[in-house]
Amino acid sequence: MTPPAPLSVSHLTVAYGERPAVWDVTWAAPPGLTAIVGPNGAGKSTLLKAALGLVPALSGEVRFFGRPLEEARDRVGYLPQRASVDWDFPATALDVVCMARYPRMRWWGMMPRRHKEAARAALAQVGMEAFADRQIGKLSGGQQQRVFLARALAQDAELVLMDEPFAAVDAATEEAIVGVLRGLAAKGRHVVAVHHDLGTVPEYFSSVLLLNARVFAAGPVKEVFTTQNIGATYGARLALLEESRVGAEASGA
Repeated sequence: MTPPAPLSVSHLTVAYGERPAVWDVTWAAPPGLTAIVGPNGAGKSTLLKAALGLVPALSGEVRFFGRPLEEARDRVGYLPQRASVDWDFPATALDVVCMARYPRMRWWGMMPRRHKEAARAALAQVGMEAFADRQIGKLSGGQQQRVFLARALAQDAELVLMDEPFAAVDAATEEAIVGVLRGLAAKGRHVVAVHHDLGTVPEYFSSVLLLNARVFAAGPVKEVFTTQNIGATYGARLALLEESRVGAEASGA
């Protein structure tokens, strides 16, 4: 029997005022590493937020591993956009990562040592152990992104939803994030990430969802991440640019 998809949505519609952001989307994320790709304002972040109940949906159904979010919450991690975080909050990098361990604790008493050790191990995994006691607002953008990636790791989730994890980060941080993604996939975990860089989709991800309010294509990168599907999603102009690039590469220009 085929196991249920890590994330599936059925006829999901979300609107901001009178403007639909996600329109009648039905899609199931396959196992492994999946990118959600589309132009600005295409509803990519909204899709993740609606799945997590962070924005209301007008209609539709969402399931995680075949269950409602309330029954699978401890199996799902979330890496938000950096712009949505209050970086002035008086918390250290270690404090932020430790937050991922709270659902595993009793609601009273101090955090057990094993949870702090797990949080420190997650920081070490992303190269941030030396900054454990640094207030999050005093970290660079790339370092802040690594801390929130460590928080997702410390949760030990089976599915991690990431909203633009590579946005405005340095090359070293991007390399670290890619390493974490591949490590998660090697452990049988799943990632769904909003992604903007078309050039790195085939390198970083095994599957892709092409979204512009509605689904234009979805499936393995090698099969659906084509010039035709990209052009339909982004518009004819981008399709022409992509064809020009492919032609230049073929001619050795």
